[in-house]
Order: sequence, then structure tokens, then C-alpha cells
Amino acid sequence: MTTLLYDGSFDGLFTAIFEVFEYRYKDVEIFSKENFQQENMFAEIHEVITQQEKSERVLNKLEQTIEKSGINQLLKVFLSEDQEMEKLILSAVQQSIKHPGENILQNFADEDILKISKICKSVSRERHRMTAFVRFEKMQDDIYFAKIDPDFNVLPLIRKHFKDRYADQKWMIYDLRRHYGLLYDLENCEFFYPDEKLDLNQYQQKFHEEEKKYQTLWQSYFTKTNIKERKNTKLHIQHVPKRYRKYLTEKW
Repeated sequence: MTTLLYDGSFDGLFTAIFEVFEYRYKDVEIFSKENFQQENMFAEIHEVITQQEKSERVLNKLEQTIEKSGINQLLKVFLSEDQEMEKLILSAVQQSIKHPGENILQNFADEDILKISKICKSVSRERHRMTAFVRFEKMQDDIYFAKIDPDFNVLPLIRKHFKDRYADQKWMIYDLRRHYGLLYDLENCEFFYPDEKLDLNQYQQKFHEEEKKYQTLWQSYFTKTNIKERKNTKLHIQHVPKRYRKYLTEKW
């Protein structure tokens, strides 16, 4: 058994996959360095140095068979943080190389491909919910700030949506679980990685003076427009799962 260790990045993973073929590894497994725990003391360890050229060669080859939509599916599997995501992506690449004339991601008779499809549906659903349930709060520096805690690492998938929709204002979206975020300054939309975790108590002290007034108005509007006789808790929970409510202004 050969164990390939990479840096946890998307390019790092595809560099590792390139080297599986480059060095003709047969019995192989891939782990990020952060998640690796050696159980097989006889396994040969191969540390991968991320090389964008190698990563792009694999992705360009894949684009010829599974197209850009298929690569997007593999990206969703990567962002799912599933424990088997490296194994599933490697399996998809190996099958694509073995069957160059077909889109192997449509072969749902294969167990790995079926799991990839299921993961993509779950990640897409989470992405959609993030675009619906994000709530921005105005801060003292006039930047609109939103905090999220998604089940999957969907921040890269919602980047374009918010950049296009809120192109006329500065904003930040911060992932509480993964401790990184997106910052848009009217020109660039970039990821940022703070040295320390966000302190929710301190951040609330930095609200703009208008923010609490707007929140009170919004909560009042939500209460006034609610018709008690037509309350359907079961349906409401179905459309707005409880885990999202702590970040919705109208639910405070």
C-alpha cells in the first residue's frame, strides 16, 4: 500500500492523482496531511508537492470526457468534506481514463459514481439554502457582514452569486465552522483567512447604529404579517430547517 499525502487543496489533490499515474501506483490511498492518521505501519508514504501544471493536466484530460459540468461535480465532492472524497474522486478519474469515450459520471450502476451523484445533490441543496438564508448586518465601517455555518464547504460555490447580486456594496461572509470568509470591496472578491476565530460577542458591539433599528423593524414586520390561524409548523420547518434559524434576523 502506498499512501499519498497532499496539502488539502483542490490542486494538491489533483497533483496527487497525477502522480498516481506518473509513478504507476496500484494499491494506493490519498489523504490530506491534516486528516492523516497512519494505521498501516508497512505503508509507503509519498508526500505530494502541489504543482498546478500537473493538476491542470489531469483536469484538461477530464474535460474531454466528463466536460466542465463533470469537473464541477468533482469540485462539489471535494467541498463536501466527505471522509471518502479522495477515494471517490480518484475512482472517477481512473474510470474516465479507462473509458475515454464515455461520460463515466452517468454510470450510476457503479457504487462510487452513485455516491458522487448523491453527494453532489446534497452539496447543491446546501448551496441553494445558503443563497436564501444568508442575512447581512451593517457594521460601523459600513461593510455588510454575514455569518454562516453550512454542513459543507460551500463558500466557493456561492461566491459568484453574491458578487453579482450585491455588486454595489461592500460585504463579508464568514464561515464559522471553517474559520475563513469572503470579502468584496466593490472591485475584488477574495477569500480571507483570519489568524483568530471570530468572537461573536465582540462583533455584535461593532454594529452600525442603524443596524439594531433595522433588525427591530424587520422582526416587528415579520411578527405583524404572521397569521396565527394559518400557522403550519411542520411545513415551516421543512422549508426553514432549525439549524439555519439562529442566523436569521427575523427569528431572533
